[in-house]
Amino acid sequence: MAGNEESYTDALDLTATNGAANVDEKEEGSETDKRPTWGHKVEFILSCVGFAVGFGNVWRFPYLCYRNGGGAFLIPYFICLVAGGVPVFFLEIFLGQFMSQGGIGCWKICPILQGIGFATTVICFLGNIYYIIILNWAAYFFGRSFTSLLPWSHCENPWNTEYCTTNFTKPDTGGMNMTNATMDGNMTAFNTTNTTLQISPVVEFWENKVLNMSEGVGELGEVQWDLAVCLLCVWIVVYFCVFKGVKSTGKVVYFTATFPYVMLTVLLIRGVTLEGAADGLFFYLNPDWERLKDHKVWIDAGTQIFYSFAIGWGCMPALGSYNKFHNDSYKQCFLIAAVNCFTSLYSGLVVFSVLGFMAKEQGLDIKDVAASGPGLVFIAYPRALSLMPLAPLWSCLFFFMIILVGLDSQFVGVEGVVTAVVDMIPYLRRGYNRELFIAGMCVFNFLLGLTMVTNGGIYVFKLFEYYSASGISLLFMAFSECVAIAWIFGANRFYDSIELMIGYRPLVWFKICWTVLTPLITVGIVLFMCVTWSPMEFQHFTGTYYFPSWAEGIGWVMMAMAIICVPVTAVVKMWQAKGTLQERWREVTTPQLQYHQLRDKDRLARGLRFDSEPSTPPPPYSSLQQNDTEL
Repeated sequence: MAGNEESYTDALDLTATNGAANVDEKEEGSETDKRPTWGHKVEFILSCVGFAVGFGNVWRFPYLCYRNGGGAFLIPYFICLVAGGVPVFFLEIFLGQFMSQGGIGCWKICPILQGIGFATTVICFLGNIYYIIILNWAAYFFGRSFTSLLPWSHCENPWNTEYCTTNFTKPDTGGMNMTNATMDGNMTAFNTTNTTLQISPVVEFWENKVLNMSEGVGELGEVQWDLAVCLLCVWIVVYFCVFKGVKSTGKVVYFTATFPYVMLTVLLIRGVTLEGAADGLFFYLNPDWERLKDHKVWIDAGTQIFYSFAIGWGCMPALGSYNKFHNDSYKQCFLIAAVNCFTSLYSGLVVFSVLGFMAKEQGLDIKDVAASGPGLVFIAYPRALSLMPLAPLWSCLFFFMIILVGLDSQFVGVEGVVTAVVDMIPYLRRGYNRELFIAGMCVFNFLLGLTMVTNGGIYVFKLFEYYSASGISLLFMAFSECVAIAWIFGANRFYDSIELMIGYRPLVWFKICWTVLTPLITVGIVLFMCVTWSPMEFQHFTGTYYFPSWAEGIGWVMMAMAIICVPVTAVVKMWQAKGTLQERWREVTTPQLQYHQLRDKDRLARGLRFDSEPSTPPPPYSSLQQNDTEL
């Protein structure tokens, strides 16, 4: 017991320094050590929407939907949404608000699994490096749109080949010999006999000019300085969006989180008036029920949910931590979740109306004109925009929207890493230390990002996208978070903590999900992914590139950098604890709380008065003492 009392005293010292006292009351101590809060509740909502709604909604959701049976994909999508995505999203927001700490400090609620905080910070850091590259491409397209004739609308550019055409003829499939051939051992292409290869100018602009791709990941080549300058400019914009913390971030999102919906509406109106749009929408919404038997459909649905809600990035606890302690974030989270899902469905309507038009124009099936990843935005849309009246104007508006869609996600991601580090090192809040730290981090990320604007940069980008901040990493984080809150801290105790903040208890459904359903879903998806694992590939117009084993090894290392933080931290915590095994477990599962975070029955059980001073050491608590995981 003495060890526990000491650990609680130490915890109080740390959290008091971090300004985690009741944020609804005036705090004691240095003004520079106080933790900032949102200027208005709307800023919190828009920041969450801005981060969660990003490129995953614009291109990833529509692509996965069409690849997995159209409307049939929506069934596992909504099942994973209700039983996995939304419950864990609520958990992260409530956790950040309750602890008033960022992605690392909030896990003092369960010290043995505080490695979750370090892991999510690693994921967010790696995600920031590659995510901004998509912003960089959008900025490049935006800059090239200031012209009277869009460069991807014709075939009279230095990068165009003899196969470039704007007048497509329907391919003679009867005389086409679709046999696979290998290129350089890693590339698969099609041998199209008796047919003329036709390449859209936007494809050649994307692959030959923007990417200027090398043969593989082993040939990075030279830095493309026009893209490097764009990358520098984007990082400068991100820095000035976050360098003053939530006071600047909260104001920026008023515009960045709302303008994309205006542009999506304009593009939807334009898209549905194009010839072939109805075919695209039918393909998007028409269910292929047989695909529900395919386990890959369920894997894609589960991973998309956790990706689109930014679960496991450590940013949602950071955003929630800037709420006042008694803010009613429960209702706000419902609104945020609804907006997130609506954006995915709405973006699908916009995307597939345009894809239907492109399929009609080229005489191809829709599945042959849609590409995964960045290709859907940087090939399909520019082609459609080039055929609109006042094409340069529409192109400027569209890519400005794409920049905004990614920009608010990017600077909230940066804010998530900064918040986690600053909460651990409160000294960074003083003077200009925070601004200097953010500047240093942005410069470091910029230098790492230069590898993705080389000739082989697209391959480096795909490695980061595939391994660093998606798939198994996010699923493992969601599973660990549920174990920490529902089984170690206690599901009932966490419900009591929520009631302490907002004045009432949430639906019992969330407790069921945290305790049973979400862990089962995440473990099931990870097992299916491991059993059906296949080599990583990158599809583009000329064929399919298969990554060599050494490159995939680097990807696994990036994934392990995050996941390993959880077990290593748990072992270190147990090793540092004192006493018998049971006493050690009691110490590492004792949450480090302040007085205002305690339940009434905890205070009474330890003989504390309700009018005790906030500096009074909180009573020890261990999951061994109470059965708080009961439903």
